Amino acid sequence: MSVIDTGSAEHYRWGGVCDGWHLVKQPGLSVIEERVPPGGSETRHAHARARQFFYVLAGELAIEVDGITHRVAAGQGLEIAPAHAHQLANSGGTDARFLVVSQPASHNDRLPAPLNMSC
Repeated sequence: MSVIDTGSAEHYRWGGVCDGWHLVKQPGLSVIEERVPPGGSETRHAHARARQFFYVLAGELAIEVDGITHRVAAGQGLEIAPAHAHQLANSGGTDARFLVVSQPASHNDRLPAPLNMSC
């Protein structure tokens, strides 16, 4: 057991411009700090088993869940239950930093969930 921060945590890049740091990386629990620059976003998806909680540390996120967009500012969080399609984006002017807590871990649990468009 040791103290961890973004300087010592396992780092990865995603989406070409976003960063993630594994603060806790266990099969039953994942805690990741992420950074998304202005204009950055993730691909819309769902998780079969993982329940997630997004907690914004700095900036603001627009998190769309099942077609409803939630504005989540610093000091606020949003829980997403398994099987609910979602996508986050940073439409603000500064980097968004946030925690993603997933139980169980969400890696290898991702399902594509494109937005259905009809005429």
